[in-house]
Amino acid sequence: MTVPLSILDLAPVSAGSTRKQALDNAVHFAQTVEQAGYHRYWMAEHHGSATFMSSATALLLGRTAEHTSSIRLGSGGVMLPNHAPLMVAEYYGTLATIYGDRIDLGLGRAPGTDPITASELRRGGSDLNDFATDVLKLTQFLGGSDEVRDEEGVSGAQASVLGLQVNPNRLHRTVRAIPGEGTKVPLWMLGSSTGGAQVAAELGLPFSFASHFAPQQLSVALQVYRTHFKKNARTAQVKEPTVMAGVNVMVAETEREAHYQATTYKKMQEQIRFGSTGPLQPPSWEGVEVWQNPGIDPTGIIGTPDTVAEKIAQFVDIYSLDEVIVSCNAYDPSVREAAVTTLAKEWGL
Repeated sequence: MTVPLSILDLAPVSAGSTRKQALDNAVHFAQTVEQAGYHRYWMAEHHGSATFMSSATALLLGRTAEHTSSIRLGSGGVMLPNHAPLMVAEYYGTLATIYGDRIDLGLGRAPGTDPITASELRRGGSDLNDFATDVLKLTQFLGGSDEVRDEEGVSGAQASVLGLQVNPNRLHRTVRAIPGEGTKVPLWMLGSSTGGAQVAAELGLPFSFASHFAPQQLSVALQVYRTHFKKNARTAQVKEPTVMAGVNVMVAETEREAHYQATTYKKMQEQIRFGSTGPLQPPSWEGVEVWQNPGIDPTGIIGTPDTVAEKIAQFVDIYSLDEVIVSCNAYDPSVREAAVTTLAKEWGL
């Protein structure tokens, strides 16, 4: 096929297994998709969820980097209202310093949780202007030069370590992300509406749309992004509009088996719809229906490897995508590994 495929993981925990097992399964999943030829492995930040264990993405990605060698790793994404930009730059700059040019930083402005949990994260709101300002700070923190020299005299941090008193007039005035500056970790803007598209266009960043769960504004968001993209922005990281979009899939040897395994995801959707979370439930034959849908629904592309690959290819053509990021959830970790592996072979990775 014509564009790269990547993977989005949330480290789901299944009923009857432990949270530690879920995190171990995520590492094995990353190794599997690396061997299958996927371009990126991203983890999405979620908080307070009994379903997903991906709250501390930087920690999990560091562990994953230790057990993989070539696949790009990143956040899909860091929910920036939850974090100070300096800390994000330090965390992901540290990953880039250790593992080199394998690290991506996807940024979103949703809280990744419920309002009460979001308030306990104690950062700020998701106002579009504030969000854009934070993204701009990140580009500055990560784009600084390693050759920058301190002003004469010790900095505040050095003085603290040495137990010295420092004249305020001699404090280092420039806030720096160390490590982080000079790593130029690639930034991606995430979105499920036109807000993220506006920021991505204004700053000249690649854009990833969450069509795997919220495709309603995909068309208008991509139009906004491509129409207003500023390739000459000081913060630009790509020369032309670059779009990734998500799809949720289940792949099996038969249509009936694929729809059977997909009942786990459907149960999870129902839980979320009614405001509850919990471990992934086993699939069930009850209510399984196999239907031929001529349209493209990125929230559920289900079937055999050839039919799923065909649907994704149509999705790419319709929206002129540069990359597709695949989400796959199954009760049995070996089922989702088999699903994405067979898809990769069919796609020609």
